[in-house]
Amino acid sequence: MEKSASAGTGVPAAIYDDDIVKKFAIATILWAAVGMLVGVIIALQLAWWPANLGLPWTTFGRLRPLHTNAVIFAFGGNICFTGIYYSMQRLLKTRMWSDTLSKIHFWGWQLIIVSAAVTFPLGLTQSREYAELIWPIDIAITLVWVAFAINFFGTIATRKVKHIYVAIWFYMSFVITIAVLHIVNNLAMPATFLRSYPLYSGMTDALVQWWYGHNAVGFFLTTPFLGLMYYFLPKAAERPIYSYRLSIVHFWGLIFLYIWAGPHHLLYSGLPDWAQTLGMVFSIMLLAPSWGGMLNGLLTLRGAWHRLRTDPVLKFMVVGVSFYGMSTFEGPMMSIRAVNGLAHFTNWVVGHVHSGALGWNGMLSFAVLYWLVPRLWNKPLARPAMATQHFWLATIGIVLYTVSMWAAGLMEGLQWRAVGDGGLLANPIFIDIVHRLEPFYWLRLVGGTLYFVGALMAVYNFWKTIRGPESVSADAAAPVPAT
Repeated sequence: MEKSASAGTGVPAAIYDDDIVKKFAIATILWAAVGMLVGVIIALQLAWWPANLGLPWTTFGRLRPLHTNAVIFAFGGNICFTGIYYSMQRLLKTRMWSDTLSKIHFWGWQLIIVSAAVTFPLGLTQSREYAELIWPIDIAITLVWVAFAINFFGTIATRKVKHIYVAIWFYMSFVITIAVLHIVNNLAMPATFLRSYPLYSGMTDALVQWWYGHNAVGFFLTTPFLGLMYYFLPKAAERPIYSYRLSIVHFWGLIFLYIWAGPHHLLYSGLPDWAQTLGMVFSIMLLAPSWGGMLNGLLTLRGAWHRLRTDPVLKFMVVGVSFYGMSTFEGPMMSIRAVNGLAHFTNWVVGHVHSGALGWNGMLSFAVLYWLVPRLWNKPLARPAMATQHFWLATIGIVLYTVSMWAAGLMEGLQWRAVGDGGLLANPIFIDIVHRLEPFYWLRLVGGTLYFVGALMAVYNFWKTIRGPESVSADAAAPVPAT
Protein backbone atom coordinates (compact mmCIF):
# COMPACT_ATOMS: atom_id res chain seq x y z
CA MET A 1 0.00 0.00 0.00
CA GLU A 2 1.07 3.57 -0.55
CA LYS A 3 -0.49 6.72 0.79
CA SER A 4 -0.77 9.64 -1.58
CA ALA A 5 0.35 13.06 -0.49
CA SER A 6 -2.39 15.64 -0.74
CA ALA A 7 -0.60 18.63 0.72
CA GLY A 8 -1.07 21.68 -1.47
CA THR A 9 -3.12 19.82 -4.08
CA GLY A 10 -6.60 20.06 -2.61
CA VAL A 11 -6.98 16.35 -3.33
CA PRO A 12 -7.91 14.03 -0.46
CA ALA A 13 -5.34 11.39 0.44
CA ALA A 14 -6.01 7.98 -1.09
CA ILE A 15 -4.76 4.50 -0.38
CA TYR A 16 -3.64 2.86 -3.59
CA ASP A 17 -3.94 -0.85 -4.32
CA ASP A 18 -0.35 -1.81 -5.10
CA ASP A 19 -0.92 -5.50 -4.37
CA ILE A 20 -2.54 -5.92 -7.77
CA VAL A 21 0.35 -4.05 -9.39
CA LYS A 22 2.82 -6.43 -7.73
CA LYS A 23 0.89 -9.45 -8.97
CA PHE A 24 0.92 -8.24 -12.57
CA ALA A 25 4.60 -7.28 -12.30
CA ILE A 26 5.59 -10.75 -11.11
CA ALA A 27 3.48 -12.35 -13.86
CA THR A 28 5.19 -10.11 -16.42
CA ILE A 29 8.63 -11.23 -15.25
CA LEU A 30 7.74 -14.93 -15.33
CA TRP A 31 5.98 -14.90 -18.71
CA ALA A 32 8.84 -12.91 -20.25
CA ALA A 33 11.18 -15.82 -19.54
CA VAL A 34 8.69 -18.43 -20.80
CA GLY A 35 7.74 -16.60 -24.00
CA MET A 36 11.33 -15.82 -24.97
CA LEU A 37 12.49 -19.36 -24.18
CA VAL A 38 9.94 -20.73 -26.65
CA GLY A 39 11.13 -18.11 -29.16
CA VAL A 40 14.71 -19.36 -28.89
CA ILE A 41 13.52 -22.97 -29.29
CA ILE A 42 11.61 -22.28 -32.51
CA ALA A 43 14.49 -20.17 -33.87
CA LEU A 44 16.72 -23.23 -33.32
CA GLN A 45 14.15 -25.42 -35.08
CA LEU A 46 14.33 -23.27 -38.21
CA ALA A 47 18.12 -23.41 -38.24
CA TRP A 48 18.40 -27.08 -37.21
CA TRP A 49 15.32 -29.18 -37.96
CA PRO A 50 16.05 -32.06 -35.48
CA ALA A 51 15.18 -29.58 -32.70
CA ASN A 52 11.52 -30.34 -33.55
CA LEU A 53 12.21 -33.61 -31.64
CA GLY A 54 9.97 -35.60 -33.99
CA LEU A 55 6.96 -35.09 -31.71
CA PRO A 56 3.71 -33.44 -32.85
CA TRP A 57 3.51 -31.33 -29.68
CA THR A 58 6.98 -29.80 -30.12
CA THR A 59 6.95 -28.93 -33.82
CA PHE A 60 7.46 -25.38 -35.06
CA GLY A 61 3.85 -25.14 -36.27
CA ARG A 62 2.50 -25.70 -32.76
CA LEU A 63 5.14 -23.83 -30.76
CA ARG A 64 5.12 -20.72 -32.94
CA PRO A 65 1.62 -19.53 -31.90
CA LEU A 66 2.56 -20.38 -28.31
CA HIS A 67 5.55 -18.04 -28.63
CA THR A 68 3.63 -15.18 -30.22
CA ASN A 69 0.77 -15.36 -27.74
CA ALA A 70 3.12 -15.68 -24.76
CA VAL A 71 5.19 -12.67 -25.77
CA ILE A 72 2.29 -10.47 -26.89
CA PHE A 73 -0.52 -11.30 -24.50
CA ALA A 74 1.33 -12.80 -21.52
CA PHE A 75 4.47 -10.64 -21.35
CA GLY A 76 3.11 -7.62 -23.21
CA GLY A 77 -0.37 -7.79 -21.71
CA ASN A 78 0.82 -8.16 -18.13
CA ILE A 79 3.26 -5.24 -18.36
CA CYS A 80 0.45 -3.07 -19.76
CA PHE A 81 -1.81 -4.00 -16.86
CA THR A 82 1.07 -3.45 -14.41
CA GLY A 83 1.67 0.06 -15.68
CA ILE A 84 -2.03 0.90 -16.04
CA TYR A 85 -2.96 -0.16 -12.49
CA TYR A 86 0.04 1.71 -11.06
CA SER A 87 -0.17 4.96 -13.04
CA MET A 88 -3.95 5.24 -13.25
CA GLN A 89 -4.45 5.34 -9.49
CA ARG A 90 -1.82 8.03 -9.11
CA LEU A 91 -2.97 10.14 -12.04
CA LEU A 92 -6.60 10.04 -10.88
CA LYS A 93 -5.74 10.24 -7.14
CA THR A 94 -8.04 7.36 -6.29
CA ARG A 95 -7.98 3.63 -5.65
CA MET A 96 -9.17 1.23 -8.36
CA TRP A 97 -12.96 1.11 -8.36
CA SER A 98 -13.18 -2.55 -7.32
CA ASP A 99 -10.50 -4.71 -5.72
CA THR A 100 -12.60 -7.78 -6.57
CA LEU A 101 -12.68 -6.93 -10.28
CA SER A 102 -8.93 -6.31 -10.17
CA LYS A 103 -8.39 -9.82 -8.81
CA ILE A 104 -10.81 -11.37 -11.30
CA HIS A 105 -8.90 -9.60 -14.06
CA PHE A 106 -5.52 -10.86 -12.84
CA TRP A 107 -6.40 -14.49 -12.19
CA GLY A 108 -8.65 -14.72 -15.24
CA TRP A 109 -5.91 -13.40 -17.51
CA GLN A 110 -3.34 -15.85 -16.13
CA LEU A 111 -5.79 -18.74 -16.55
CA ILE A 112 -6.31 -17.75 -20.19
CA ILE A 113 -2.54 -17.76 -20.75
CA VAL A 114 -2.20 -21.20 -19.18
CA SER A 115 -5.06 -22.42 -21.39
CA ALA A 116 -3.15 -21.21 -24.44
CA ALA A 117 -0.03 -23.01 -23.22
CA VAL A 118 -2.03 -26.26 -23.05
CA THR A 119 -4.13 -26.01 -26.23
CA PHE A 120 -1.51 -24.84 -28.74
CA PRO A 121 0.88 -27.81 -28.35
CA LEU A 122 -2.18 -30.08 -28.67
CA GLY A 123 -2.95 -28.51 -32.05
CA LEU A 124 -6.20 -26.86 -30.92
CA THR A 125 -6.35 -23.61 -32.86
CA GLN A 126 -8.51 -21.40 -35.09
CA SER A 127 -5.50 -20.79 -37.38
CA ARG A 128 -6.01 -17.02 -37.28
CA GLU A 129 -2.93 -14.85 -36.78
CA TYR A 130 -2.77 -13.52 -33.19
CA ALA A 131 -6.28 -14.96 -32.68
CA GLU A 132 -5.53 -18.67 -32.65
CA LEU A 133 -7.32 -19.50 -29.39
CA ILE A 134 -10.39 -21.73 -29.62
CA TRP A 135 -13.87 -20.35 -29.03
CA PRO A 136 -14.37 -21.27 -25.32
CA ILE A 137 -11.16 -19.37 -24.48
CA ASP A 138 -12.30 -16.47 -26.68
CA ILE A 139 -15.43 -16.19 -24.55
CA ALA A 140 -13.32 -16.26 -21.38
CA ILE A 141 -11.19 -13.43 -22.79
CA THR A 142 -14.32 -11.39 -23.43
CA LEU A 143 -15.63 -11.88 -19.88
CA VAL A 144 -12.28 -11.01 -18.28
CA TRP A 145 -11.95 -7.96 -20.53
CA VAL A 146 -15.42 -6.76 -19.53
CA ALA A 147 -14.43 -7.03 -15.85
CA PHE A 148 -11.28 -5.01 -16.61
CA ALA A 149 -13.25 -2.39 -18.56
CA ILE A 150 -15.85 -1.93 -15.80
CA ASN A 151 -13.08 -1.47 -13.25
CA PHE A 152 -11.17 0.86 -15.57
CA PHE A 153 -14.04 3.21 -16.38
CA GLY A 154 -15.42 2.96 -12.86
CA THR A 155 -12.11 4.33 -11.60
CA ILE A 156 -12.28 7.19 -14.09
CA ALA A 157 -15.85 7.96 -12.97
CA THR A 158 -14.79 8.15 -9.30
CA ARG A 159 -11.56 10.09 -9.88
CA LYS A 160 -10.56 12.86 -7.48
CA VAL A 161 -9.20 15.17 -10.18
CA LYS A 162 -10.92 16.82 -13.14
CA HIS A 163 -8.15 16.50 -15.71
CA ILE A 164 -7.48 13.19 -17.47
CA TYR A 165 -3.81 12.96 -18.41
CA VAL A 166 -2.96 11.89 -21.97
CA ALA A 167 -1.60 8.48 -20.87
CA ILE A 168 -5.12 7.52 -19.77
CA TRP A 169 -6.52 8.47 -23.18
CA PHE A 170 -4.11 5.97 -24.72
CA TYR A 171 -5.23 3.40 -22.15
CA MET A 172 -8.88 4.08 -23.04
CA SER A 173 -8.25 3.45 -26.74
CA PHE A 174 -6.61 0.16 -25.73
CA VAL A 175 -9.56 -0.99 -23.61
CA ILE A 176 -12.29 -0.03 -26.09
CA THR A 177 -10.69 -0.96 -29.40
CA ILE A 178 -9.30 -4.34 -28.34
CA ALA A 179 -12.78 -5.30 -27.12
CA VAL A 180 -14.31 -4.45 -30.51
CA LEU A 181 -11.49 -6.11 -32.48
CA HIS A 182 -11.59 -9.30 -30.44
CA ILE A 183 -15.35 -9.77 -30.57
CA VAL A 184 -15.83 -8.98 -34.28
CA ASN A 185 -12.87 -11.06 -35.48
CA ASN A 186 -13.76 -14.11 -33.39
CA LEU A 187 -17.45 -14.38 -34.31
CA ALA A 188 -17.89 -18.07 -35.07
CA MET A 189 -20.32 -20.96 -35.12
CA PRO A 190 -19.24 -23.68 -32.64
CA ALA A 191 -19.25 -27.20 -34.09
CA THR A 192 -17.93 -28.99 -31.01
CA PHE A 193 -16.50 -27.84 -27.69
CA LEU A 194 -13.06 -27.56 -29.33
CA ARG A 195 -13.87 -26.66 -32.94
CA SER A 196 -15.78 -23.88 -34.70
CA TYR A 197 -16.40 -22.33 -38.11
CA PRO A 198 -15.73 -18.60 -38.69
CA LEU A 199 -18.75 -16.44 -39.44
CA TYR A 200 -17.00 -14.96 -42.49
CA SER A 201 -15.68 -16.59 -45.63
CA GLY A 202 -13.27 -15.85 -48.47
CA MET A 203 -11.90 -12.36 -48.86
CA THR A 204 -14.27 -11.00 -46.21
CA ASP A 205 -12.66 -13.34 -43.71
CA ALA A 206 -9.18 -12.23 -44.77
CA LEU A 207 -10.11 -8.55 -44.50
CA VAL A 208 -11.67 -8.92 -41.05
CA GLN A 209 -8.67 -10.96 -39.87
CA TRP A 210 -6.14 -8.35 -40.96
CA TRP A 211 -8.27 -5.50 -39.73
CA TYR A 212 -7.93 -7.32 -36.41
CA GLY A 213 -4.33 -8.51 -36.89
CA HIS A 214 -2.81 -5.14 -37.70
CA ASN A 215 -4.83 -3.31 -35.09
CA ALA A 216 -3.91 -5.90 -32.48
CA VAL A 217 -0.44 -4.52 -33.10
CA GLY A 218 -1.77 -0.97 -33.15
CA PHE A 219 -3.99 -1.11 -30.08
CA PHE A 220 -2.36 -3.84 -28.00
CA LEU A 221 1.32 -3.26 -28.73
CA THR A 222 1.23 0.47 -29.44
CA THR A 223 -1.38 2.61 -27.68
CA PRO A 224 -1.01 1.17 -24.13
CA PHE A 225 2.78 1.25 -24.44
CA LEU A 226 2.60 4.88 -25.53
CA GLY A 227 0.53 5.51 -22.41
CA LEU A 228 3.32 3.89 -20.38
CA MET A 229 5.87 6.04 -22.20
CA TYR A 230 3.97 9.24 -21.46
CA TYR A 231 3.79 8.36 -17.75
CA PHE A 232 7.05 6.59 -16.95
CA LEU A 233 9.49 8.45 -19.22
CA PRO A 234 8.88 11.85 -17.56
CA LYS A 235 9.04 10.09 -14.17
CA ALA A 236 12.38 8.45 -14.94
CA ALA A 237 13.84 11.56 -16.58
CA GLU A 238 12.43 13.83 -13.85
CA ARG A 239 11.32 16.20 -16.60
CA PRO A 240 7.82 17.18 -17.82
CA ILE A 241 6.75 15.82 -21.19
CA TYR A 242 8.28 18.00 -23.92
CA SER A 243 4.98 19.07 -25.47
CA TYR A 244 1.61 18.18 -24.02
CA ARG A 245 -0.11 19.65 -27.09
CA LEU A 246 1.92 17.34 -29.32
CA SER A 247 0.91 14.36 -27.18
CA ILE A 248 -2.77 15.17 -27.82
CA VAL A 249 -2.15 15.51 -31.58
CA HIS A 250 -0.22 12.23 -31.40
CA PHE A 251 -3.18 10.48 -29.75
CA TRP A 252 -5.94 11.64 -32.08
CA GLY A 253 -3.82 11.25 -35.22
CA LEU A 254 -2.75 7.74 -34.28
CA ILE A 255 -6.13 6.29 -33.35
CA PHE A 256 -7.86 7.81 -36.39
CA LEU A 257 -5.30 6.56 -38.91
CA TYR A 258 -4.30 3.21 -37.44
CA ILE A 259 -7.73 1.58 -37.64
CA TRP A 260 -7.70 1.87 -41.46
CA ALA A 261 -4.25 0.35 -42.08
CA GLY A 262 -5.14 -3.37 -42.08
CA PRO A 263 -5.74 -3.79 -45.86
CA HIS A 264 -2.04 -3.23 -46.55
CA HIS A 265 -1.60 -6.91 -45.59
CA LEU A 266 -3.75 -7.84 -48.60
CA LEU A 267 -2.01 -5.99 -51.44
CA TYR A 268 -2.00 -7.92 -54.73
CA SER A 269 -4.93 -9.98 -53.46
CA GLY A 270 -8.58 -10.24 -54.52
CA LEU A 271 -9.48 -7.30 -52.27
CA PRO A 272 -10.84 -4.35 -54.32
CA ASP A 273 -8.09 -1.96 -55.41
CA TRP A 274 -9.70 0.99 -53.64
CA ALA A 275 -9.55 -0.88 -50.31
CA GLN A 276 -5.92 -1.87 -50.88
CA THR A 277 -5.04 1.74 -51.72
CA LEU A 278 -6.93 3.02 -48.68
CA GLY A 279 -4.87 0.76 -46.42
CA MET A 280 -1.63 1.85 -48.09
CA VAL A 281 -2.37 5.58 -47.93
CA PHE A 282 -3.47 5.52 -44.29
CA SER A 283 -0.40 3.46 -43.42
CA ILE A 284 1.89 6.05 -44.98
CA MET A 285 0.10 8.87 -43.15
CA LEU A 286 0.70 7.02 -39.87
CA LEU A 287 4.32 8.08 -40.07
CA ALA A 288 3.42 11.64 -39.02
CA PRO A 289 1.76 11.01 -35.62
CA SER A 290 4.11 8.11 -34.88
CA TRP A 291 7.26 10.16 -35.33
CA GLY A 292 5.63 13.06 -33.52
CA GLY A 293 5.23 10.79 -30.50
CA MET A 294 8.76 9.46 -30.79
CA LEU A 295 10.24 12.96 -30.93
CA ASN A 296 8.03 14.03 -28.03
CA GLY A 297 9.48 11.20 -25.96
CA LEU A 298 13.11 11.82 -26.90
CA LEU A 299 12.88 15.61 -26.50
CA THR A 300 11.55 15.07 -22.97
CA LEU A 301 15.17 14.19 -22.11
CA ARG A 302 16.41 17.70 -22.88
CA GLY A 303 18.77 18.59 -20.10
CA ALA A 304 18.96 14.99 -18.90
CA TRP A 305 20.89 13.28 -21.71
CA HIS A 306 24.01 13.05 -19.55
CA ARG A 307 22.15 10.63 -17.27
CA LEU A 308 22.11 8.00 -20.01
CA ARG A 309 25.72 7.24 -19.18
CA THR A 310 24.76 5.91 -15.75
CA ASP A 311 21.00 5.26 -15.58
CA PRO A 312 19.95 1.86 -17.00
CA VAL A 313 16.25 2.79 -16.92
CA LEU A 314 16.81 5.71 -19.28
CA LYS A 315 19.04 3.57 -21.49
CA PHE A 316 16.21 1.08 -21.99
CA MET A 317 13.67 3.85 -22.54
CA VAL A 318 15.69 5.75 -25.13
CA VAL A 319 16.46 2.63 -27.17
CA GLY A 320 12.84 1.50 -26.87
CA VAL A 321 11.45 4.84 -28.10
CA SER A 322 14.04 4.89 -30.90
CA PHE A 323 12.91 1.43 -32.02
CA TYR A 324 9.33 2.74 -31.98
CA GLY A 325 10.39 5.42 -34.43
CA MET A 326 12.31 2.96 -36.59
CA SER A 327 9.55 0.34 -36.77
CA THR A 328 6.89 2.99 -37.47
CA PHE A 329 9.02 4.21 -40.38
CA GLU A 330 9.59 0.70 -41.69
CA GLY A 331 5.91 -0.29 -41.48
CA PRO A 332 4.57 2.53 -43.72
CA MET A 333 7.45 1.95 -46.14
CA MET A 334 6.60 -1.78 -46.39
CA SER A 335 2.94 -0.93 -47.07
CA ILE A 336 3.87 0.74 -50.38
CA ARG A 337 2.89 -1.63 -53.20
CA ALA A 338 6.31 -1.76 -54.84
CA VAL A 339 8.10 -2.48 -51.57
CA ASN A 340 5.39 -4.88 -50.41
CA GLY A 341 5.79 -6.92 -53.58
CA LEU A 342 9.42 -7.50 -52.62
CA ALA A 343 9.06 -7.92 -48.86
CA HIS A 344 5.77 -9.75 -48.30
CA PHE A 345 6.05 -13.38 -47.18
CA THR A 346 9.81 -12.96 -46.58
CA ASN A 347 11.85 -12.85 -43.38
CA TRP A 348 12.00 -9.06 -43.71
CA VAL A 349 8.51 -9.05 -42.16
CA VAL A 350 9.82 -11.19 -39.28
CA GLY A 351 12.62 -8.68 -38.69
CA HIS A 352 10.14 -5.79 -38.76
CA VAL A 353 7.80 -7.46 -36.27
CA HIS A 354 10.61 -8.24 -33.83
CA SER A 355 12.19 -4.80 -34.08
CA GLY A 356 8.84 -3.50 -32.84
CA ALA A 357 8.00 -6.25 -30.35
CA LEU A 358 11.44 -6.72 -28.76
CA GLY A 359 12.98 -3.35 -29.61
CA TRP A 360 10.04 -1.08 -28.76
CA ASN A 361 7.75 -3.12 -26.50
CA GLY A 362 10.43 -5.25 -24.85
CA MET A 363 12.91 -2.49 -24.06
CA LEU A 364 10.20 -0.17 -22.73
CA SER A 365 8.75 -3.03 -20.65
CA PHE A 366 12.07 -3.74 -18.97
CA ALA A 367 12.56 -0.02 -18.36
CA VAL A 368 9.19 0.16 -16.59
CA LEU A 369 10.03 -2.93 -14.51
CA TYR A 370 13.45 -1.61 -13.49
CA TRP A 371 11.78 1.64 -12.42
CA LEU A 372 8.79 0.03 -10.70
CA VAL A 373 10.10 -3.03 -8.86
CA PRO A 374 12.32 -1.14 -6.39
CA ARG A 375 9.49 1.29 -5.66
CA LEU A 376 6.79 -1.35 -5.28
CA TRP A 377 8.82 -3.35 -2.77
CA ASN A 378 10.64 -0.30 -1.29
CA LYS A 379 14.03 -1.89 -1.81
CA PRO A 380 17.04 -0.85 -3.90
CA LEU A 381 17.72 -2.79 -7.07
CA ALA A 382 19.82 -5.77 -6.02
CA ARG A 383 22.24 -5.79 -8.97
CA PRO A 384 22.42 -2.32 -10.63
CA ALA A 385 25.41 -3.25 -12.78
CA MET A 386 23.54 -6.31 -14.06
CA ALA A 387 20.76 -4.04 -15.35
CA THR A 388 23.29 -2.27 -17.56
CA GLN A 389 24.70 -5.60 -18.73
CA HIS A 390 21.15 -6.69 -19.57
CA PHE A 391 20.69 -3.52 -21.60
CA TRP A 392 23.75 -4.19 -23.76
CA LEU A 393 22.90 -7.86 -24.29
CA ALA A 394 19.35 -6.95 -25.31
CA THR A 395 20.47 -4.15 -27.63
CA ILE A 396 23.13 -6.22 -29.38
CA GLY A 397 20.75 -9.18 -29.57
CA ILE A 398 17.89 -7.32 -31.19
CA VAL A 399 20.23 -5.62 -33.69
CA LEU A 400 21.68 -8.99 -34.73
CA TYR A 401 18.17 -10.39 -34.99
CA THR A 402 16.66 -7.64 -37.11
CA VAL A 403 19.66 -7.10 -39.40
CA SER A 404 19.90 -10.83 -40.16
CA MET A 405 16.20 -10.98 -40.99
CA TRP A 406 16.34 -7.83 -43.13
CA ALA A 407 19.19 -9.33 -45.13
CA ALA A 408 17.43 -12.71 -45.37
CA GLY A 409 14.21 -11.07 -46.52
CA LEU A 410 15.86 -8.97 -49.21
CA MET A 411 17.71 -12.05 -50.48
CA GLU A 412 14.48 -14.07 -50.59
CA GLY A 413 12.45 -11.39 -52.34
CA LEU A 414 15.11 -10.70 -54.97
CA GLN A 415 15.75 -14.39 -55.69
CA TRP A 416 12.05 -15.23 -55.89
CA ARG A 417 11.53 -12.68 -58.64
CA ALA A 418 14.92 -13.11 -60.38
CA VAL A 419 14.54 -13.92 -64.08
CA GLY A 420 17.25 -15.59 -66.16
CA ASP A 421 17.81 -15.95 -69.87
CA GLY A 422 14.68 -16.68 -71.82
CA GLY A 423 12.42 -15.05 -69.24
CA LEU A 424 12.40 -18.09 -66.96
CA LEU A 425 12.78 -17.97 -63.20
CA ALA A 426 16.43 -18.03 -62.19
CA ASN A 427 15.59 -20.05 -59.07
CA PRO A 428 12.74 -22.42 -60.01
CA ILE A 429 13.45 -24.82 -57.16
CA PHE A 430 12.05 -23.17 -54.04
CA ILE A 431 14.03 -25.29 -51.58
CA ASP A 432 17.32 -23.95 -52.98
CA ILE A 433 16.45 -20.48 -51.63
CA VAL A 434 15.41 -22.00 -48.30
CA HIS A 435 18.83 -23.63 -47.93
CA ARG A 436 20.51 -20.27 -48.53
CA LEU A 437 18.67 -18.88 -45.49
CA GLU A 438 20.51 -21.17 -43.06
CA PRO A 439 23.34 -18.75 -42.07
CA PHE A 440 20.78 -15.99 -41.47
CA TYR A 441 18.77 -18.34 -39.24
CA TRP A 442 21.84 -19.16 -37.14
CA LEU A 443 22.64 -15.46 -36.78
CA ARG A 444 19.05 -14.82 -35.70
CA LEU A 445 19.37 -17.60 -33.13
CA VAL A 446 22.47 -15.91 -31.69
CA GLY A 447 20.67 -12.56 -31.46
CA GLY A 448 17.55 -14.07 -29.91
CA THR A 449 19.62 -16.02 -27.40
CA LEU A 450 21.44 -12.87 -26.29
CA TYR A 451 18.09 -11.15 -25.76
CA PHE A 452 16.80 -14.17 -23.83
CA VAL A 453 19.90 -14.32 -21.60
CA GLY A 454 19.39 -10.64 -20.81
CA ALA A 455 15.79 -11.37 -19.83
CA LEU A 456 16.98 -14.15 -17.51
CA MET A 457 19.38 -11.69 -15.89
CA ALA A 458 16.44 -9.37 -15.27
CA VAL A 459 14.41 -12.21 -13.73
CA TYR A 460 17.30 -12.99 -11.35
CA ASN A 461 17.80 -9.30 -10.54
CA PHE A 462 14.13 -8.77 -9.72
CA TRP A 463 13.99 -11.97 -7.66
CA LYS A 464 17.00 -10.85 -5.60
CA THR A 465 15.46 -7.37 -5.20
CA ILE A 466 12.06 -8.69 -4.04
CA ARG A 467 13.64 -11.14 -1.59
CA GLY A 468 16.24 -8.65 -0.39
CA PRO A 469 16.27 -8.01 3.37
CA GLU A 470 16.63 -4.24 3.23
CA SER A 471 13.58 -2.00 3.31
CA VAL A 472 14.00 1.67 2.52
CA SER A 473 11.85 4.70 1.74
CA ALA A 474 10.21 4.93 -1.66
CA ASP A 475 12.48 7.82 -2.68
CA ALA A 476 15.58 5.78 -1.87
CA ALA A 477 14.31 2.80 -3.77
CA ALA A 478 15.20 4.18 -7.19
CA PRO A 479 17.66 2.03 -9.13
CA VAL A 480 21.24 2.90 -8.25
CA PRO A 481 23.03 4.19 -11.38
CA ALA A 482 25.57 1.78 -12.76
CA THR A 483 28.19 2.35 -15.43
